[in-house]
Amino acid sequence: MAGCLKFSKKEGKSDEFEECSTTLDGTVDKHGKPAIRDRTGQWVAGFIILLNQGLATLAFFGVGVNLVLFLTRVLQQDNAEAANNVSKWTGTVYIFSLVGAFLSDSYWGRYKTCAVFQLIFVLGLALLSLASNLFLLKPNGCGDRTTKCQPHSGWEVWFFYIAIYLIALGNGGYQPNIATFGADQFDEEDPREGLSKVAFFSYFYLALNLGSLFSNTILGYFEDEGLWALGFWASTASAFAALVLFLCGTSRYRHFKPSGNPLSRFSQVIVAAVKKSRVEMPLSGEENLYNGSNKESYGRKMLHSHGFKFLDRAAYISSRDSDDQQKGVHNRWQLCPVSQVEEVKCILRLLPIWLCTILYSVVFTQMASLFVEQGATMNCKISNFQIPPASMSSFDIVSVAIFIFLYRRVLDPIVARIKKTSSRGLTELQRMGVGLVIAILAMLSAGIVECYRLKYAKKDCMHCEGSSSLSVFWQVPQYALIGASEVFMYVGQLEFFNAQAPDGLKSFGSALCMTSISLGNYVSSLLVTMVVKISTEDHMPGWIPRNLNKGHLDRFYFLLAGLTAIDLVVYVACARWYKSIKVETTAVGDNQDVHV
Repeated sequence: MAGCLKFSKKEGKSDEFEECSTTLDGTVDKHGKPAIRDRTGQWVAGFIILLNQGLATLAFFGVGVNLVLFLTRVLQQDNAEAANNVSKWTGTVYIFSLVGAFLSDSYWGRYKTCAVFQLIFVLGLALLSLASNLFLLKPNGCGDRTTKCQPHSGWEVWFFYIAIYLIALGNGGYQPNIATFGADQFDEEDPREGLSKVAFFSYFYLALNLGSLFSNTILGYFEDEGLWALGFWASTASAFAALVLFLCGTSRYRHFKPSGNPLSRFSQVIVAAVKKSRVEMPLSGEENLYNGSNKESYGRKMLHSHGFKFLDRAAYISSRDSDDQQKGVHNRWQLCPVSQVEEVKCILRLLPIWLCTILYSVVFTQMASLFVEQGATMNCKISNFQIPPASMSSFDIVSVAIFIFLYRRVLDPIVARIKKTSSRGLTELQRMGVGLVIAILAMLSAGIVECYRLKYAKKDCMHCEGSSSLSVFWQVPQYALIGASEVFMYVGQLEFFNAQAPDGLKSFGSALCMTSISLGNYVSSLLVTMVVKISTEDHMPGWIPRNLNKGHLDRFYFLLAGLTAIDLVVYVACARWYKSIKVETTAVGDNQDVHV
């Protein structure tokens, strides 16, 4: 075991040296030296990152959870336009996750990337708060249920969009890296820390949801009452506190060094394979493949796998390559190590699984748009207290917390006993499949509630907020089911992509989770646009009109349930086809194949 010698003096005893072990996964400390296990990382750093995530999430959802109401009440957009704009903005948040992942894996490393994008996040929130104070909320007190805001000039609207898209850039670039950076604090080559690393993702998602709980309740209430500026300034303060806390943990963090531009590595494999497309290879010639040295791999070396045989040509040592090696020449565009080829294979295997998660995100995004608009038309009163429709998502958060506990403490051990294994219950892929099933139930529940809401609604209302006598608490099952599905889908997704991404692309693995949410929002926006266009032909009000009492939102929910059911069938086929990566490891045990 690698180690260091620490000189110590103890009273009454002779001078002595004691050995302190370093991590086995290649992480380094802030000085670039091998990370000492007891002085860096583990749960001390993990808790700092979890608290940072909670505060940053509070700040983000302080804007995001009520954005659809801000657009309809303050900027006077109709329901479909506001829902589309929220979907596009949320989608852009997660598109920016690819930017953050690329900079992190290639050049900056995860620590610097997190710090820079958190600073941009704070700047965007401060600009939004200033804009709300100075010119968006005129007259004072507008933006509640009754007081309309005055029309805004073009530059005021543009200033608003610049601010919220700076928030999107900051949060998007930060999110995939903070999840992976937290996982970096645990050495998966060590059995004890490896278990902690798996647990970290559940607690990370729990911190994310607990952080949004304050936004969905307290901040959501203030914003629903028209106190938008107060809510935005509270979000700014929370984001600033998160940044300060993150910087305070600097000396404790473990780091992976960035591995350089992955695009060039991918291109080299493709070009080398194409160049050798006419070279005859032996049927089973793994001994003729170039394994390369440890210095040529990014992290742990990946072992050769079957499948995508054409790419193996990039690692095949031809006669020309043998001559070049004798001359001491190595051209990466002609000959690539097996580990580099496996990087490309790994990403190609992940893509079908990733594509199948996009439609789930279409279901998830309804919680921030159409669920809120649906709730706003229901009876939101308890005695004289008005419940903000967006605060109903707190039931999603409570559901997430309950199901994380139930899964880790109850379901996982039961499944492990049934499978007669000591380490795990359901695999990540199996959990993601369960998440899709629960998502179908959530959409069916939302559709049934909408049918009853319409039954008790006033069709000819002018201001349709609260126009249905059906209580908003009938939405609880659909929010709770979405929360349960998140525990299985998104936590499983985080674990899966982090575990299956190559060492040099861990942030990219987390970014895949974020990007599926992004594309889900864009697909949702496209679906809403198509449904509105098709359903409003022949002067019909359509499924999602400005007055939901004249529409058929239930049909849209049932459509999503049907599409998700089709997606589930495709997902099961892709999950059965998938083969997990295998890497050289210094710890006991190898990666297991993942099956559904």
